[in-house]
Amino acid sequence: MDRRSLIKHAGIAGVLAAGAAPAVHAQAAIRWRLASSFPKSLDTIFGTAEVFAKKVSEMTSGKFQISVHAGGELMPAFGVVDGVQTEAVEMAHTAPYYFYGKDPTFCLGCAVPFGMNARQMTAWMYQGNGLKLMRDFYAKYNIINLPGGNTGAQMGGWFRKEIKSVADLKGLKFRTNPFAGKVLEPFGVVPQSIPGADLYPALEKGTIDALEWVGPYDDQKLGFNKIAPFYYYPGWWEGGPQLDFYINSKAWGALPAEYKAVVEAAASHAHVSMLAKYDGLNPTALKQMVGSGTKLRPFTQDVMNAAFKSARQIYSDLSKSNPEWKKVYEDYAKFLADQNAWFRFTEGTFDRFMQQQKL
Repeated sequence: MDRRSLIKHAGIAGVLAAGAAPAVHAQAAIRWRLASSFPKSLDTIFGTAEVFAKKVSEMTSGKFQISVHAGGELMPAFGVVDGVQTEAVEMAHTAPYYFYGKDPTFCLGCAVPFGMNARQMTAWMYQGNGLKLMRDFYAKYNIINLPGGNTGAQMGGWFRKEIKSVADLKGLKFRTNPFAGKVLEPFGVVPQSIPGADLYPALEKGTIDALEWVGPYDDQKLGFNKIAPFYYYPGWWEGGPQLDFYINSKAWGALPAEYKAVVEAAASHAHVSMLAKYDGLNPTALKQMVGSGTKLRPFTQDVMNAAFKSARQIYSDLSKSNPEWKKVYEDYAKFLADQNAWFRFTEGTFDRFMQQQKL
């Protein structure tokens, strides 16, 4: 049977099975580099970028490879926005609130004090206007953003001394995210912005008096419980901090439609995987640290109230002075208010009941 007859009688399925035609959706091999803001020692946060890259490779039969580089390897941990913007790398994985200094609007794509929890943030991104509004904002940085994980509500951090009132905050050199630092400044706190890889020596040497990172699993791995005895909660400045994959807009535009779909699917997979990992690992780590002497403490009501009032004032001031912030924050705040009205009847009531039970 000649080739023409084969095609006529076998149809396209038979032709493909026989290896007589090229693949319909063959794509050229692509190689990208991803700059992370995190150290390799954190299998949770840094590992999320690896989960993403692995899934992209699997879904493209190895034709789309993304190499993942730890903070400081290709560029400073806090230099990844500039790296993506200038095409030094095709993409990055980072916490947007690190870039408060560029524009506080970055923080709305991650977490702001007394803001959304993890589920609410994901809902705003995928069902609300969050993804669109942040894309509009990132356009001037040549960035396309995709949700890239969430830690869930974080702990308030490690302190050498007890914080019994607002007065105890005065003069405290505290490593925290830039927005939280701004909220705490009126109480005499001296905020410090230090990458994760440098936190242990800074606390050990007394360069800082206190720090917050994420939560029990990461904190135990980094050894903070060996230096500071008091572990405070909650991290009211990040009730559900979302990490992002930042992609250079030119690199994104050059991708074929199939590969764009792959990247979006892989990012969603990594986004879900990260929160699942934290929820799965944090309970055991917390038990172990408490068992070895860590002293859990809640922030006092006066600290919480004072911080809440300070945050609201900052939001009001920013809305008057920063049009980009105002545009995004108005939608964010409305969505959060609706979410809280809903959560208080179901999730909140159910959670409070279950947490009182001895299971």
